[in-house]
Amino acid sequence: MSKLLDRFRYFKQKGDTFADGHGQMMHTNRDREDSYRQRWQFDKIVRSTHGVNCTGSCSWKIYVKNGLVTWETQQTDYPRTRPDLPNHEPRGASYSWYLYSANRLKYPLVRKRLIELWREALSRHSDPVLAWESIMNDPQKCQSYKQVRGHGGFIRSNWKELNQLIAAANVWTIKTYGPDRVAGFSPIPAMSMVSYAAGTRYLSLLGGTCLSFYDWYCDLPPASPMTWGEQTDVPESADWYNSAYIIAWGSNVPQTRTPDAHFFTEVRYKGTKTIAITPDYSEVAKLCDQWLAPKQGTDSALAMAMGHVILKEFHLDNPSDYFLNYCRRYTDMPMLVLLDERADGSYVPGRMMRASDLVDGLGEANNPEWKTVALNSTGELVAPNGSIGFRWGEKGKWNLEPVAAGVETELSLSLLGQHDDVAGVAFPYFGDNENPHFRSVRQEPVLVRQLPVKRLALADGSERMVVSVYDLVLANYGLDRGLDDGHSANNYNDVKAYTPAWGEQITGVPRRHIETIAREFAETAHKTHGRSMIILGAGVNHWYHMDMNYRGMINMLVFCGCVGQTGGGWAHYVGQEKLRPQTGWLPLAFALDWNRPPRQMNSTSFFYNHASQWRYEKLTAQELLSPLADPTKFTGHLIDFNVRAERMGWLPSAPQLNLNPLSVKASADKAGLSAADYTMQVLKSGAIRFACERPDSGHNHPRNLFVWRSNLLGSSGKGHEYMLKYLLGTDSGIQGEALGSSEGIKPEEVEWQSAAIEGKLDLLVTLDFRMSSTCLFSDIVLPTATWYEKDDMNTSDMHPFIHPLSAAVDPAWESKSDWEIYKGIASAFSEVCVGHLGQETDVVLHPLQHDSPAELAQPFDILDWRKGECELIPGKTAPNIVVVERDYPATYERFTSLGPLLDKLGNGGKGIAWNTQDEVDFLGKLNYTKHDGPAKGRPRIDTALDASEVILALAPETNGQVAVKAWQALGEMTGREHTHLAINKEDEKIRFRDIQAQPRKIISSPTWSGLESEHVSYNAGYTNVHELIPWRTLSGRQQLYQDHAWMRAFGESLVAYRPPIDTRSVSEMREIPPNGFPEKALNFLTPHQKWGIHSTYSENLLMLTLSRGGPIVWISEADARELGIEDNDWIEAFNANGALTARAVVSQRVPPGMTMMYHAQERIMNIPGSEVTGMRGGIHNSVTRVCPKPTHMIGGYAQLAYGFNYYGTVGSNRDEFIMIRKMKNINWLDDEGRDQVQEAKK
Repeated sequence: MSKLLDRFRYFKQKGDTFADGHGQMMHTNRDREDSYRQRWQFDKIVRSTHGVNCTGSCSWKIYVKNGLVTWETQQTDYPRTRPDLPNHEPRGASYSWYLYSANRLKYPLVRKRLIELWREALSRHSDPVLAWESIMNDPQKCQSYKQVRGHGGFIRSNWKELNQLIAAANVWTIKTYGPDRVAGFSPIPAMSMVSYAAGTRYLSLLGGTCLSFYDWYCDLPPASPMTWGEQTDVPESADWYNSAYIIAWGSNVPQTRTPDAHFFTEVRYKGTKTIAITPDYSEVAKLCDQWLAPKQGTDSALAMAMGHVILKEFHLDNPSDYFLNYCRRYTDMPMLVLLDERADGSYVPGRMMRASDLVDGLGEANNPEWKTVALNSTGELVAPNGSIGFRWGEKGKWNLEPVAAGVETELSLSLLGQHDDVAGVAFPYFGDNENPHFRSVRQEPVLVRQLPVKRLALADGSERMVVSVYDLVLANYGLDRGLDDGHSANNYNDVKAYTPAWGEQITGVPRRHIETIAREFAETAHKTHGRSMIILGAGVNHWYHMDMNYRGMINMLVFCGCVGQTGGGWAHYVGQEKLRPQTGWLPLAFALDWNRPPRQMNSTSFFYNHASQWRYEKLTAQELLSPLADPTKFTGHLIDFNVRAERMGWLPSAPQLNLNPLSVKASADKAGLSAADYTMQVLKSGAIRFACERPDSGHNHPRNLFVWRSNLLGSSGKGHEYMLKYLLGTDSGIQGEALGSSEGIKPEEVEWQSAAIEGKLDLLVTLDFRMSSTCLFSDIVLPTATWYEKDDMNTSDMHPFIHPLSAAVDPAWESKSDWEIYKGIASAFSEVCVGHLGQETDVVLHPLQHDSPAELAQPFDILDWRKGECELIPGKTAPNIVVVERDYPATYERFTSLGPLLDKLGNGGKGIAWNTQDEVDFLGKLNYTKHDGPAKGRPRIDTALDASEVILALAPETNGQVAVKAWQALGEMTGREHTHLAINKEDEKIRFRDIQAQPRKIISSPTWSGLESEHVSYNAGYTNVHELIPWRTLSGRQQLYQDHAWMRAFGESLVAYRPPIDTRSVSEMREIPPNGFPEKALNFLTPHQKWGIHSTYSENLLMLTLSRGGPIVWISEADARELGIEDNDWIEAFNANGALTARAVVSQRVPPGMTMMYHAQERIMNIPGSEVTGMRGGIHNSVTRVCPKPTHMIGGYAQLAYGFNYYGTVGSNRDEFIMIRKMKNINWLDDEGRDQVQEAKK
């Protein structure tokens, strides 16, 4: 009808009334509704996923209209679950805001001072490499752009110009210093695995350094490699629904695991009891049947007190046959341990006994020094199948069948009843550590307990006493065995380690609750055969002694036979760490199809060294040692232990040597030696050194750093202010004194220089879709495609599906996908390097890797070749020395094609290998092949979609034919038939278009320890228990006793309560002028936030509106009252590491003595200046600093061996304390008249 006529009828629009006049019929025009209809109209729906390191890994419908993303909703068409399981439930829908927001990076950006220098240099030098060299050789020019990092000053550039600049910097750095001076950091590949692989493939082709993330984030639980030889393997969330008793220990399920929380709530309708253990009253606490609130940092004490109850009631008083049989078959508890005599006549547990210790070696000729020994039920010594010695050098006996020397046998758990004597065995006790912020229980530092022992004659003619691990465990928990042990507890009320009464003193949790929950947990596991579960949150893992926390909980599960059973076991959830098609992804990501091995480095050691955080270290190894250790053997600074570990091949190095590794070949040729032999010779002579021994020499630090898919300086960068000062050379807020101006211990292995280098990085390049904190400090910012603008793949440990990221629309403005960005840089590199780099010989130092024969390095004592204690033997007492041939002009061609090493060497993972020629041939047909050039005839990888197909074709998880081959390969090692686990999926081959149509469930693979089955949910350890596949540990079983010499020296061969360390960040900082308000030291915790996922979404308008619009710190009502702080006041937190400013959230949910700042609240939104530093307030990591733990540096020793993101130093931060006070002057540093003064509380 005509709108003109509608206007004439205006006074007739009102109709009859109804509902007693509360309603009225209106005859008005409804055209206004068209705007709403148009807002929600769309042209098409495309499936994609959020690649945000969120374990939910949810599938989304992306609605596209006129080439723009308009909105998104959750997908609900997952493959069906079993009839007895509920479905998943994804949530959250605000990412599309980013695509067109003001914070979206639209064009390539570069720091103005740098690009002006570059353009001037290019006008003088036609060769880009010489142009970059001219800048680098002028210290004033370098300082001019480094000192203004973080001060703004970006201008728009173009892809061609910046690709050339980046390539020139890389070429000059490689030519001058070596490829290991070029590094890259990107986290958690599972969230967008092709995007991750783009950067690491480029770096690996150069010989650059790929930095780890899982350990750096402190998400890596070292207790998992220690116990199982596995980085992390956990149940899918659906398996919670199979559980009969769940403890959520430090895991805030409804807040950080929202898409999966319904399993946690729904299982309660089946009668499952749920317990929350958190120091604060969190969302999971109100969701559970019972809440325990231990003092933060005392989790291992609580776990050990519960373990005391479980062992006493279910192993000693009323033994559970199920528990005992489980421990006998699937743990190291029957294994024998040699006792070492002390000067006072008592003994200490030594290393595990090996077959080689006995005269006949128990008939084991292959690796007898790596085969553990037990006593069987008839009193005979046996070397049962499954230990690490059976894994390498022979086939068919690496299994958990109850067999030794081909004869069926039953192992004895305890020597009690078969013992020859009772001996006093000494155990260290750390619970009396003096700390004003944590409770202690005073006992002797050495507790001597009585144990049953046997005397054995050894091959060297000596007689030694031995004890079983089971007896050691019982004694360690303080249990009375009727052996006249004065240090054992008579009952739960004895305040002796580790009774419930002792636990109450340390943790504050009432002993009756400790007893009841431990009893219920074990009783349920006994009746259900292991269906008791502990869901762990990463916060428990963020303490310095995180392995003690986790080992205490793992022991509870092992004592109750829960690991490997449906509905039971441990469930450690952190980031999206599970890259399910891992073995298909590895060759793509690290260019293993062209060169092996890649350079990989653990980030914690890297940043501890190169951000000069070690120069401020106050903690000493002497404080950490066991009272039973010889302190003269463990002297020096913490970085000395890291250097020793690198030198012995336990940890990787980056950079590796104090010279360019490309120059070694020429020197070797002159000496008439191979490059490997020459390197070994000059290392022994001291003519060349490890770079880590001289970190401030000017040649031994990283120079180019790529950051992508990460917000390193806004989220994970512990020691933030040190990074700003020493890596970037810009302003920092450090408030502490370096060792040069203090009485701290200086290193023995590291050459001390009073002046550390500031501004070590010549170039910092960041790829992102938004202007993050890391972008603000970068030299070049490259705009990358969002998750709705690129093709990629995504998996999670929370569910068994593989998801696509799809290009629903083209990348906006001038952004590109990560694959296209690195492809462009590779192309520029291949052009620019001509005349500077050609076919070069690179010498790579490769650490002693887990899941390789190198994990059988030094079986007994630790010998250091540098000290003359042994010979330098690559792969045994030192890193492997590997020569790698590189073809730098062919970098682009190699980047975009699948190399020949897969044809020659095959593929594999975790110690299993198989032929993959069929898959390579298939990819040649699918992706086509290169027609000419250095990669002629090789399958193409031109696009991200091609790269996805490479992963899907090579991985057993997505290619049934490969899965069957992989299970066959494992069967050759175990001597058992495993192909039945995948044979019904042999013809299934998942392609990228398949997962775009619908997420697909992956196929069971031997590189994981659970099954993808219609009968059971995925649960870690399931195949170990039910298929008798050994764990990848020394004993081949769940390893509760860690017998490495360093583990024993630091008192951690068995689990113990170790209180938080004193970092001295508060007690040893510079004097801070008072501002008139009181100050107090509080423990500083950084849990995951609610209004963002890491730093993503934190500046999203929707999230800012729902939260307080900027950084916040939670404090208790009691502490706030004492400090005169009211809710929403501006406060400042500071210590020796730096300072931050935020608003206070005063809440009764927070206990006194601690404060919480949800992590990754960036410094880009609503942050005033700091009264302490005079600069803009910092982020949560401004008050943290890395402090590595020596026991995490161990390598070359069965499960304690390095693997990328598997084992190594971990970046903990929860032991930190801050001084907190109300701010007086709120200065916004913008001269806009918004400053204010906060008055004291009346």
